[in-house]
Amino acid sequence: MLGAVVSLLVVLAAAYALTQVGGVITLAFVAAVLFLAYRRLSLLAFTVTFTVLLALYTTAGAPAGLWKGLLWVLLAGLWLLNVRTLRKALITRPFLGAYLKLLPTMSQTEKEALEAGTVWWDGELFTGAPDWPKLLNARPPKLSAEEQAFLDGPCEELCRMLDEWNITHERADLPPEAWEMLKTRGFFAMIIPKKYGGMEFSAYAHSCVLAKISSRSPTAASNAAVPNSLGPAELLNHYGTEEQKNYYLPRLARGDEVPCFALTGPRAGSDAAAIPDTGIVCRGMWQGSQITGIRLNFSKRYITLAPIATVIGLAFRLFDPDKLMGGKVDVGITVALVPRHTPGITIGRRHFPLNVPFQNGPIQGHDVFVPLDFIIGGPAMAGSGWRMLVEQLSVGRCISLPSNTTGASKAGVWATGAYARIRTQFNTPVGRFEGVEAVIARMVGLTYTMDAGRSVTAGAIDGGEKPSVPSAMLKYHVTEMGRQVANDAMDVHGGKGIMLGPKNYLARGYEVTPVAITVEGANLLTRNLIIFGQGAIRCHPFVLREMTAARNPDRAAGVDEFDKALFAHIGFTISNAVRSFLMALTHARFTRAPVTGGTARYYQHIVRFSASFAFAVDVAMLTLGGYLKKKEGLSARLGDVLSAMYLASMVLKHYENRGRNEEELPVVEWACRNLLYHAQEQLHGFLRNFPNRLLAGIMRGLIFPRGLVYSAPDDRLGHRVAALVTAATVTRERLCEGIYWTLEPRNPLGLLQEALLLAEKLEPLLKRIRVEGVKTGRVTALDLPGQIQQALAAQIVSETEAAALRDYDRKTLELINVDDFASEELGTRAQPLEAAESSGASRPRVA
Repeated sequence: MLGAVVSLLVVLAAAYALTQVGGVITLAFVAAVLFLAYRRLSLLAFTVTFTVLLALYTTAGAPAGLWKGLLWVLLAGLWLLNVRTLRKALITRPFLGAYLKLLPTMSQTEKEALEAGTVWWDGELFTGAPDWPKLLNARPPKLSAEEQAFLDGPCEELCRMLDEWNITHERADLPPEAWEMLKTRGFFAMIIPKKYGGMEFSAYAHSCVLAKISSRSPTAASNAAVPNSLGPAELLNHYGTEEQKNYYLPRLARGDEVPCFALTGPRAGSDAAAIPDTGIVCRGMWQGSQITGIRLNFSKRYITLAPIATVIGLAFRLFDPDKLMGGKVDVGITVALVPRHTPGITIGRRHFPLNVPFQNGPIQGHDVFVPLDFIIGGPAMAGSGWRMLVEQLSVGRCISLPSNTTGASKAGVWATGAYARIRTQFNTPVGRFEGVEAVIARMVGLTYTMDAGRSVTAGAIDGGEKPSVPSAMLKYHVTEMGRQVANDAMDVHGGKGIMLGPKNYLARGYEVTPVAITVEGANLLTRNLIIFGQGAIRCHPFVLREMTAARNPDRAAGVDEFDKALFAHIGFTISNAVRSFLMALTHARFTRAPVTGGTARYYQHIVRFSASFAFAVDVAMLTLGGYLKKKEGLSARLGDVLSAMYLASMVLKHYENRGRNEEELPVVEWACRNLLYHAQEQLHGFLRNFPNRLLAGIMRGLIFPRGLVYSAPDDRLGHRVAALVTAATVTRERLCEGIYWTLEPRNPLGLLQEALLLAEKLEPLLKRIRVEGVKTGRVTALDLPGQIQQALAAQIVSETEAAALRDYDRKTLELINVDDFASEELGTRAQPLEAAESSGASRPRVA
């Protein structure tokens, strides 16, 4: 409300100025000053230009009285601010004292997390004026011939041997031949350099392999992801000694060793830095000799591949009470490689994560003694474990979960589009009902967004980036979008989706969705604390500089650097306030876009939101200080705005990377409209909940002077998007490329595509039967087989046509049908529970 009042007052003031003597000159002067702020001149350049403008303005005789005096006082103040010694004494030093009180406390682990990775496009979005060439000129991700051959060969072969019902219900594990292939054909060695026998795939190829496996089997995808994500191979690559690399990496590449990484425990989940597992430096016996080593005691759970692992990457807190290593007592979080059969380790039992039995289980260790050389990187890396973990997580979290989720979502879109075409109700394919169209459009738009984020960010990693903040954004938003796509696919399939059995191709993917939501940083934690909490400091052009300068032990140097950053920051904030207001007022129509055509407006809107976001962030950080860290609702909403801008940018870059295919434009429009609408609503929610209501009103006037003008994708656009995947279009194949859709008897994705093609081919025959048979009374049967028989008898269709229709009906019914079981097939015990307990059968054990 206050924002609308402020905007109205601005308009009324402008109208009043035009009625006064010199009104036009005054408006021209104000417009020129706003333009200077919009263009972000330096303080000196702005002061000089403002001096010239004010002189001209005064010469024209426009300013008078108090207005004239205020302008000259303002000019004098600007010139004084250019005298740095005076500025530092009167403003910077006093403000620095207050600033230090506002600064939130920062632990060493938080500091290491902030320093991890690199700042990429996320940093541009904090500027209010993102540099589009930086994104658009980046090389598109591309598979090498070797990588493409792996996808077409071993990856296709692996998918062919997987049967998710057999894996999840009958075996509770992958078949032996699948394990053999994973270990010996390079699936566990994608990130290992070739000189150690690995595949040395690009991040993009790594992502594509996981996406393809995930479209076939979430169980296999989970097992394949871990050795190539945050784990022993990745840590050895970057931090291992040459001896460790030469021993372990070839063994991991050949599959002689199966790795796992043990971080989470019963007492430390999301707060991984607080792990209670300990390692004490002491003297002990190792292989018959007394050495200085580490005595480990730990309890871990949720560790993927633990039940079958031969080598454990273990995170623990290292202490050196006797200072045998010569340093401090509390050395810090450390990572070591421990062989499975080391005395004192208990391993082998399994968790059962939501009926999707990828290998996952607990590990305990009691008085496990290992040499100091087991520390990854050797004793010199003792205490560096947390830094190692967060640095590598910034890459691994960009790939594993986003790839698996995107592959599964593509499979969901592929299956649902075909199913919605072949499944008819009221003599109409269900995909043509408006309500179903809206759901399918959402599935397509979200999946395109996920694929864009996955592929473009993987390309950035291949270009040398380690995008820590985008990794958190992808982890949260891609898995949440995947949850929505899974829900939508189940809704469209109805009863077909909920009846488990060999014919159900959706349920296991639906069941495993919360696993992706939970692992590698629970989504609640990621959204509320990490995305904005890390991004605001890491990506902001000035905040980290100011914090570093404020904490500089060299007082004089700290004040000097703080002064430079502070006044640059002030100008930055003023500029973004002006940019936000002007672009919101004009709906960003005069903002420069780097492209022309159907997507140009979305570039303009992202720039507008970037300015509004940067302005809101600065106001929040200045007024709330360290308290903003506790206001999770506000920081989460700001993180959502940042993520929406980032993902919209990825969508636009993805569209460019794929050759600006016009047929994809409706999907790009749906995705961008959805993201921009989400950004608007989250900014609106931020302003509604901002504790200082006066400031909230001022911000609203500068961010939303025209109100909330963005809307969600409309029904007409949704209809166009849904039509792209409910028909056998080239665009459908492009949108879902990279999944396992090979036509074979046991692959429902291939069989659904076959049925879809038949539906389109035979639609004229079905229409002929309805028009010439049903409507004329010559065909009276209620079911399709009966109608085909009567139409044949009435010579409405030929024998060949009738045979084709019967084949289509059989194939369609086979896909629509669900499984049923004898009662005794559904139990997991051969005897009643009471009898099993009395016979001493084992019960599940708490981990």
